[in-house]
Amino acid sequence: MLVKWSPEYAVGVPEIDRQHQELFSKINDLLEACNRGEGKQVLGEVLSFLENYVKVHFGTEEKLMIAQAYPEYSPHRGEHKEFIENFLRLKEKFETDGPGIWLVVQTNRVVVDWLINHITKTDTKLGAYLRAKQNA
Repeated sequence: MLVKWSPEYAVGVPEIDRQHQELFSKINDLLEACNRGEGKQVLGEVLSFLENYVKVHFGTEEKLMIAQAYPEYSPHRGEHKEFIENFLRLKEKFETDGPGIWLVVQTNRVVVDWLINHITKTDTKLGAYLRAKQNA
């Protein structure tokens, strides 16, 4: 099942929304590859993308939070750290065991579940705060 971008995922900060859309696109590439039975071949590419993505995207959000004195900075950053820890475990498993089907499924679950929950709960609060600061 693909994860389609929809307006409910928009946080209203163009840079963050653009980055989220890029992530949705890359995750869909993996999901589509899995549907074709090619998930193992695409997993390494997705993991490489994610490794760079988390640095850039989380860095973007954290800079904005600091610059705008976001009161929920610590718990939000904690969610980022937790995702990075989960991601690093997936990457380590990939490097030691290769791209097995279990790892493909686990990557989908970890990334998709986190993505939807983090964006719809945590990032939308950040977006509302940042928009309010801009309009103040």
